[in-house]
Amino acid sequence: MKIAIVGAGAAGLMAAITAKRLNKNLQIDIFDNNNGIGKKILASGNGRCNISNTNLNFTNYIGENNSFVKYALNQFDFYNFEKFCKSIGLLLDIKEDGKVYPLSNEAKSVVGLLEKAIESLKINLILETKIEDIKKEKEKFILKTQEKEYKGYDKVLVSSGLGAAPQLKATEDALNIASNFGHSFNPTYPSLVGLHTDFEYNHKIQGVKKESLVTLFIDGQKECEIKGDVLFTKYGVSGFAILDISQYAVYPLSLYQDVQISINLFPEKNRNEVLGMIESLFKTLPEEEIVSLLTGIISNKLAPILLDINKIDKQTKAKDITAKQIRALVNTLINWRMKITDTQGFKHAEASGGGIRVDEVDERSFESKKCKGLYFAGEVLDIVGNRGGYNLQFAWASGFLAGKDISK
Repeated sequence: MKIAIVGAGAAGLMAAITAKRLNKNLQIDIFDNNNGIGKKILASGNGRCNISNTNLNFTNYIGENNSFVKYALNQFDFYNFEKFCKSIGLLLDIKEDGKVYPLSNEAKSVVGLLEKAIESLKINLILETKIEDIKKEKEKFILKTQEKEYKGYDKVLVSSGLGAAPQLKATEDALNIASNFGHSFNPTYPSLVGLHTDFEYNHKIQGVKKESLVTLFIDGQKECEIKGDVLFTKYGVSGFAILDISQYAVYPLSLYQDVQISINLFPEKNRNEVLGMIESLFKTLPEEEIVSLLTGIISNKLAPILLDINKIDKQTKAKDITAKQIRALVNTLINWRMKITDTQGFKHAEASGGGIRVDEVDERSFESKKCKGLYFAGEVLDIVGNRGGYNLQFAWASGFLAGKDISK
């Protein structure tokens, strides 16, 4: 039996290794645009590769029907993933928060060991080859590039990802291929990505980083809140809290809804505690300019901006500030509202949301319900995970189940 896998990422590599281990008689060809395998794996976790997470639950995933992932996460849970890793010689470093990294702390070692497994199983890699179309004629699949056709495949897995990281030759060709077989898909959008704001002082506070509580508002309604680092940038905001909240902000933004965030710079304190802290500071040093005093509690880049926002003269002495002005400062510190205008786009996104509708794919085998012998796995599906190894885990799990079925 002849198998084609389009995309040499986590899902495609897992599927190939799983299928060939179960059926040594398979001839498997893996196609990829790049000159090597696992390019997104190499880029994950800033090169450290946050490869999985021990705390797996379908609620860590977003999509039209996120319960679709339940079966895959149950069948290929962290225990099974760890067992697979040991089988290729990869040992893991499990952190207290559940994030999992290779013990080597290098994504290169993950890709290197996957490559060795592929070689030892005599799986054929066809690199720097862009599959642009797939047809099915007389029960056999034909894969087409601009110059060539690859014929005679009994089964095909499309695991080529979506548009996130186009610099790694990511494309959305999978959606066109799926459409040709009658599949529908939900609009794609960058996920786990920095957000642009309409704040006029962005360039002045660039580089400031603060543990904060970020609340998302869609059309004025509170959507969710996430605690973590916020990094102010020349275009707006980034940092872990922003990447996480972007998963809930970007799709409404694409629908032209009003998207705003509120940043609480003192998430561990309530309003009265922040008010008391500032009042005490000003009473202790009444002759000092408030801009200097504020640098005792916030960044020296933020202090003058905070005063500008509230139209308070920077030279005002602590003894001269009014109770109303202090309340305004407190409100900004714990409820700093910003309008979101755009994202950093697919180039800077860690993942893609949207994709092929999962109701048209079998959750147990990842075979298309529209075309026998055609499979989809990983990011091409309308499933996107939270930050923390969840996207890779879904890629491994979906690839495993697809590979298992392909081997039959």
